[in-house]
Amino acid sequence: MTSKDHLLAIDYGTQSVRALLVDPRGAVVARSRVEVEPYFSDRPGWAEQDPISMWRWLCEACRGLWDRSPVGKDAVAGVALTALRATMVNVDASGEPLRPAIIWLDQRRTEGLPQVSGVWGLAFRAVRMRETVAHFQAEAEVNWLQRHQRETWERTHKYLFMSGFLAHRLCGRFVDSVGCQVGYVPFDYRRLRWAGPRDWKWQAVPMDRELLPELVPPGEKMGEVTAAAAEATGIPAGTPLIAGAADKACEALGAGCLEPDVACLSYGTSATINTTHQRYVEPVPMLPPFPAAVPGAYNLEVQIYRGFWMVSWFKQEFGLREMRIAKERGIEPEELFDELVEAVPPGSMGLVLQPYWSPGVKIPGPEAKGAVIGFGDVHTRAHLYRAIIEGLAYALREGGERCEKRSGVPLREIRVAGGGSQSDAAMQITADIFGMPVSRPHVYDASGLGAAIDAAVGVGLHPDFQTAVAEMTHVGDTFDPDPKNRTIYDGLYHEVYLKMYKRLRPLYEKIRGITGYPP
Repeated sequence: MTSKDHLLAIDYGTQSVRALLVDPRGAVVARSRVEVEPYFSDRPGWAEQDPISMWRWLCEACRGLWDRSPVGKDAVAGVALTALRATMVNVDASGEPLRPAIIWLDQRRTEGLPQVSGVWGLAFRAVRMRETVAHFQAEAEVNWLQRHQRETWERTHKYLFMSGFLAHRLCGRFVDSVGCQVGYVPFDYRRLRWAGPRDWKWQAVPMDRELLPELVPPGEKMGEVTAAAAEATGIPAGTPLIAGAADKACEALGAGCLEPDVACLSYGTSATINTTHQRYVEPVPMLPPFPAAVPGAYNLEVQIYRGFWMVSWFKQEFGLREMRIAKERGIEPEELFDELVEAVPPGSMGLVLQPYWSPGVKIPGPEAKGAVIGFGDVHTRAHLYRAIIEGLAYALREGGERCEKRSGVPLREIRVAGGGSQSDAAMQITADIFGMPVSRPHVYDASGLGAAIDAAVGVGLHPDFQTAVAEMTHVGDTFDPDPKNRTIYDGLYHEVYLKMYKRLRPLYEKIRGITGYPP
C-alpha cells in the first residue's frame, strides 16, 4: 500500500501554472508547467482573462504531473494552492463566472467617487491620507463594476479572488485562505479577517458581507477534492485541500524566511522585499502589512510594481541579438545577458536608474515616474542593462531599510526567489548593494514549496511551521558581498539614489499636470 507522504502544490502565476509534487524533505520529485495567456485586453489599460480557461490550464498542469512522477497519485496526502494576487472573479450561485476575471495588471480606475465620510473621513483629513484612500477607491474593481456593469454586479453571488474561484472548483465550497486576501476588498489586515461593520472600507468598497467567501487560516483544511475536480485534474477524490497563501507570501515561506531578520526578495514580474513578523507593523504609516503564509503572521512588503518586468522590457527592445544567438547555441538567453552585465563595472559608470516605471500609492506617490540619470558618451546598452538591475536592488534596499526602521529588527540575510534569481550577476549585484550574504533557495519554485509547506503542516506530516521550514527549506548558492564593490554602491546609494525621488518629484508632478499621465 502506498504511503501518503507527498504534497501537491499548485502555483498559478502571471505567465504559467505549475504543479509540483513535493516530499516531506522539500525535494520536488515531479514538476509540470503550462504556459498561460496572461490576459487579453479589449480596451487600452484593461487586463482580463476567462476564468474557465484559467481552470482548464490548472487542470492541464495537474494532469501532466502524473506521468512524470516516480510515485503514484495515491501518495498525495494533501494539496495546497498559491496564486497571483488582486485578481477578481464574479460568480453566480453555482460558482460559474459572470464575466472575465480582472487581472492584477489591469489599469482601469473609477474617478469621482464619494469620499469616505463621518469620523473616518475626518481622521483621514487630519493625517493627510485622503489621497491614499481615494486611490484605494479608484483602484477597487468593485467600484468600477458597480458603476459600469451594474447588472453583472447585481447578479453576483460571490465576489472572489482567483484563489477563491479555483478553491471552489477544487472542493465545491466558497472558501479562501486568509493568506490570499491582498487586494481592494474590505479586509482587516490587523485582525486577519473580514472588516468589522464600522470599518471605513465598507464605505470605500460598498458591498454585502454575504458576497465574500469563508476565510480559513493558512495550513488549515478548506475542504476535499470533489469527484468532478478529481476527474478534471487527476487528483484523487477526497484529498484534503489545505489553505495556502498568495504567491509572494508563499515565496517568502518557501525561501525559509520565517524570522523577521531574514528577508525574501522576489525578482519576478513585480519585485518585492518581504519579511515575516508575528506582530502587526505597517511598512509605511497607514499602509498595512499583508497576511503571511503562516497563520497569525504578517509580511512587511515593499513592492516595485514593474520589477523584473523591466529586464524583460530591455530584452524585447534591445536584446534581440542575444536571444537569437542563444537560440542558435541552444542555451538560455540569461547566460549572454549575464555576460553583458559582467562587461560593465559596478555602478555602470555613473548611470543610475530609479525603477518607478509605474506609480505608487504613497512611497513613491501617484505622480512617480522612472528616471535614468548620468548618461554620457561612454554608455552602451550593456550599461543600461546593468543599471536596471542595480536600480531594482537600490529600490529594494530602500524598502528593506524602511521595514527595518519600522520594525526595529535589522536584516542579517537575504534570500532571492523569482526568475531573476537564476542570474548569477543579479545575485552578486544584490549582495554588493545590500552588503550582506544573498542566497537562492534550494529549489527554483519557492512559491510552490511554500504552498507545500502549508499542506505538510495541514495534513500533519510536520507538527508545526518551524519544523516544516527546517525540514523542507535549504539554502542553495550563496553570494557574499565584494568589499570594493560595496563601497562604490554605498556611495551611489546614499549620495545619488536616495536623493533622486525627492529632487525629481516636483518635475514628476508638473509632467502629470501637463500630460495627465499617470492619471
